[in-house]
Amino acid sequence: MLRLERIFIWLNQAAVIGILTSMTLIVGANVALRYTTNHSLPWAEEAARYLMIWMTFLGAGLALRIGGHVAITNLHDVMGTTAQKLLRAAIVVGLLFFFGFMVYVGWQYMQRSQFQQTPALRLSFRYVYAAMPVGFGLMIIHLLLIVRPFILAGEYKQSDVSPGAANG
Repeated sequence: MLRLERIFIWLNQAAVIGILTSMTLIVGANVALRYTTNHSLPWAEEAARYLMIWMTFLGAGLALRIGGHVAITNLHDVMGTTAQKLLRAAIVVGLLFFFGFMVYVGWQYMQRSQFQQTPALRLSFRYVYAAMPVGFGLMIIHLLLIVRPFILAGEYKQSDVSPGAANG
């Protein structure tokens, strides 16, 4: 099971890194073309925008698993141990419901926008809006993978899974 988790994390990290690399290359090429030839790629800004949307949704689950999202812990810090565990369990249940709802809403947006096309790339907006259900689905998986240590001890996974760790 740990090996599958590492492979899952590696694939998620690789996707985020690949998207960031693509954005860098597209924007860099566009800037270079603009200053050397006085022309730019008409689709570069749009492609970079949509890649950033995908990168944000795909990376949110990775940030969740290491505690990288904003948290207010004032109430948690003044509670006893049992109350802290109950609060963390309630937070997990609330997050699972919210993430599930956002998968549903994202799927609906994706379906409604399937016939609209982006201005420059002429892609169906379905592919842009697909980032939402995919990203929140990944957040559900990441949350379920860290749920036990989070509820019992308030611990997050450390970023011990590097891109090469899936091999070992």
